[in-house]
Amino acid sequence: MLKIEVSGWKTLEIENLVMDLNGTIAVDGKVSDKVAERIYLLKPELNIVVLTAGTHGRLEEIKKRLQVEVVKIEQGKEKIQKREYVQKLGGSNTVAIGNGANDELMLVEAAVGIAVLEEEGLACEVIVAADVLVRDAAAALDLLINPIRLVATLRR
Repeated sequence: MLKIEVSGWKTLEIENLVMDLNGTIAVDGKVSDKVAERIYLLKPELNIVVLTAGTHGRLEEIKKRLQVEVVKIEQGKEKIQKREYVQKLGGSNTVAIGNGANDELMLVEAAVGIAVLEEEGLACEVIVAADVLVRDAAAALDLLINPIRLVATLRR
């Protein structure tokens, strides 16, 4: 668990990290080494789940490489399924990271929603739904590895 006190806002007790796969932590279905390294660093602290409709396939390869739970959701109604998954885990102790329109509700549901702008772009509604916007998935994960950065952004 990560306990992060954000002055003027709230104390976060983060147990879960839920991330979209394609467009967020993977570009064209591939997870970069720098993203994988950061996920490994966070695994002892957090329950990490990757949600995907499996656009590019490679799910078994990604599971094996990252050694985290990869949940395949059904195509269609992805936005609702992602929100429900965060609700099931407990939104108040979850950080969600995404980039696509179907990530909007999970970012709203999470204690902290982080929007990333990778090569596949960033949906406008996700910008509004997020608490923080970063340049890429590695930067999003760095906010949890170095939580003082998150505090500096979110303090009121």
